[in-house]
Amino acid sequence: MIDVSKYVLTGIVIASMFKDMGESRLLLYGIGLLIACTSLVSGLLLNEKKEEK
Repeated sequence: MIDVSKYVLTGIVIASMFKDMGESRLLLYGIGLLIACTSLVSGLLLNEKKEEK
């Protein structure tokens, strides 16, 4: 999940900087950052549970 977070951040947020998205830029950034943060947190939590066993 941590890798998914990096891919989302790269694919959605950074790639949109190179293409003119118009008015939907803030919405795209917001959704992309939300998904990336959610994936990162869930990946860290899963990794922590895996190490406890």
